[in-house]
Amino acid sequence: MSETILQVKNLKKYYMVGRKGLFGEKEYVKSVDGVSFELHRGETLAIVGESGCGKSTTVKSLIRVTEPTSGEVILKGQDFLKLKGEELKKARRNIKMIFQDPYSSLNPRMTVRDIIGEPADIEHCYKNEEERENLILDTMEMVGLNKDFADRYPHEFSGGQRQRIGIARAIILKPEIIICDEPVSALDVSVQAKIINLLKELQQKLNISYIFISHDLGVVKHIADRVMVMYRGHVVEEGTRDEIFSHPKHDYTKLLLSSIPRIGEKMDFEAFDSSYQACYDELDKENS
Repeated sequence: MSETILQVKNLKKYYMVGRKGLFGEKEYVKSVDGVSFELHRGETLAIVGESGCGKSTTVKSLIRVTEPTSGEVILKGQDFLKLKGEELKKARRNIKMIFQDPYSSLNPRMTVRDIIGEPADIEHCYKNEEERENLILDTMEMVGLNKDFADRYPHEFSGGQRQRIGIARAIILKPEIIICDEPVSALDVSVQAKIINLLKELQQKLNISYIFISHDLGVVKHIADRVMVMYRGHVVEEGTRDEIFSHPKHDYTKLLLSSIPRIGEKMDFEAFDSSYQACYDELDKENS
């Protein structure tokens, strides 16, 4: 097994929603409730589940976009959640993010050159302007962007090209971990395949580890090495891609897999709704 580069231990994120009475106990929504997992070097761990299951809150908590309630995030031997100041800034260089919407995540007033080069500017990791320019152009070439695009603006590109710009921005500092939050869900199917193939190529070249957030199990099947299934803030099953897709153990995982559309098959929506509710009731008993 390859080196473990990230360990998440008993991660929790609770939101207070009120009190029971005027002086009663606080009431919380448990968006993430005791999530633990490991990420190995050069692998893709997919986190799947329906909307509201806690998958996006999990990754936002582990990189401290939102501060978690409790838990540990061990990155290169350090608890990422306890780092401050320069130590935190240095650690964040190793974890970058690719966002769902390739348009709203790019500053419309910045050129492609400045968008891609921004992380390098923040870190001051070049000696002069020539070195900066070469770094940006080399990164553009790596993601399949024509160097002539460097002085253009985001609105001049297609969705797939904009996502390539976002990917270039994420990889320019050669991070060890990239979090992909629904990175192809806003793209056409034909473009999705090209972006998935690009992510795989970059992983091979740079030995990047991905945490891949998605609700699309068809996409997950093509990119993931391991899959973690979440429901209402809990991990209900984790395994290799083949284990999850060919031999799922948990009823909720089976339910998710049964919802994948298949050509030539008619779906019995009444039976699906019935099994869906039964599965929910059983899971609620387990987590109560």
